[in-house]
Amino acid sequence: MTGLRGRRSERASLEQLVASVREGQSRVLVLRGEAGIGKTALLEYLASHSSGYRIARAAGVESEMELPFAGLHQLCAPFLDRLDRLPAPQRNALGTAFGLMHGDPPDRFLIGLATLSLLSDVAEERPLLCLVDDAHWLDQTSVHTLAFVARRLFAESVALVLATRTTAEDQVLRQLPEMQVSGLGEADSRALLRAVLQGPLDAAVLDGIVAEARGNPLALLELPRGRTPTQLAFGLGLPNTTPLASRMEQGFIRRLRPLPDQTRRLLLTAAVEPVGDMTVLWRAAGRLGIPSDAAAPAAAAGLIEFGTRVRFRHPLVRSAAWRAADVRDLQEVHGALAEVSELDPDRRAWHRAQASTKPDEVVATELERSAGRAQARGGFAAAAAFLERAAELTPGAAHRVTRLLAAAQARVQAGEFDPAVELLAAAEAGPVDELGRARTDLLRAQIAYASRRSNEAPRLLLAAAERLEPLDTELARQTYLECLLRRYVRGPVRRCRRPGGGGGGRTPDHPGPGRPG
Repeated sequence: MTGLRGRRSERASLEQLVASVREGQSRVLVLRGEAGIGKTALLEYLASHSSGYRIARAAGVESEMELPFAGLHQLCAPFLDRLDRLPAPQRNALGTAFGLMHGDPPDRFLIGLATLSLLSDVAEERPLLCLVDDAHWLDQTSVHTLAFVARRLFAESVALVLATRTTAEDQVLRQLPEMQVSGLGEADSRALLRAVLQGPLDAAVLDGIVAEARGNPLALLELPRGRTPTQLAFGLGLPNTTPLASRMEQGFIRRLRPLPDQTRRLLLTAAVEPVGDMTVLWRAAGRLGIPSDAAAPAAAAGLIEFGTRVRFRHPLVRSAAWRAADVRDLQEVHGALAEVSELDPDRRAWHRAQASTKPDEVVATELERSAGRAQARGGFAAAAAFLERAAELTPGAAHRVTRLLAAAQARVQAGEFDPAVELLAAAEAGPVDELGRARTDLLRAQIAYASRRSNEAPRLLLAAAERLEPLDTELARQTYLECLLRRYVRGPVRRCRRPGGGGGGRTPDHPGPGRPG
């Protein structure tokens, strides 16, 4: 198996993991390495050497990073018939997070606990192996939930193995046990290269490819594809200085070009439809006029597999199909997927938004509803993404500002402060009314406090509360309570002046800001 050449120590570690779980222990492991280094091959090796295990899979997809609990739902979907076996609070939390029932925004602790209980229940029958590929593209709510579960696994006969990029900014996953997947040694690199190449190979060319690939197996397989037989045999051609991941993606793009137009459109549709659902893919293909025989050339080229689900050979094939498409084709594919996603209103809204070429209040309103559903499930980053796109599609300037402020608030709730600051700046460039300015002040104060960027946070938060008093009584009350909780004011906050109540900024029963505690 070419993807596992030179991986003796890694395979031994994975075999030991399987043995430990079979003996009744739980294990967690993060495989970390650059694109193409062989993480997916190691996951497949683990699956193939887990006889008697039940296997659950999930994979992060770049286009789904803003959908709350999308990755977690992939992993847990086969087990949702067991929800009734969970305690009611856990069942309700996970059911609400997955949109299976309505309720208050679920507590994240309960969601994590419910996931742990669900996986443990499955593992009581036989050991459970949970494989998560491309974890760097998981939505943040799923990442935090899986990390919560990972820290609490002990003797449930569950193995949780995640693969992620070396460069991924995932501080949560860095707290878990990990295996660094590094490049192959020179001898293994040369052996792999000679095993897959046909015909003569100039020694200088072989040395160059080995040096350029730096032990990356996918690079060793893909870099020669961009060279003609003459270049391989006689060493003709100029060195490539493009970053390696980009070069590999360009190699896949070159392999897409000779394919028939309808095959490339089918690959694009599969790339945009991230779940790999064959029914959805072929229904969308039918809307686009793509015939069923369009799949054969892509499968024959080794780029994709069409089985019970759609599986790209490598994530870079997906991104290559995406980047090789022009904007019009991409919009048409999103439009077709929107038409066949009627059972999932949030994906439908997102596809409709990506298919839109001009402001459209109907689509923007649909996105706003999706944002509300995301917030109800605790997916604040997803809500922000929906609201940002809604703002882009909003025809009216004043309404656009309102949605930008709502998106900024969702970013603050998600702990994403830099994007929140950018959204506030965009909102302030529009027609902001007095309430909008007060909300902007409040959000800037919350960002200053949460990110510890300024010792002015107490003063800013108190000023925002006072400015809100005549405009939004309830929000002003909440802001004063926030001040109390952070010990910025002394004494109880009983009530705030009602709008239109007359007088200045204070009332007798309002204690005022006091001094910072």
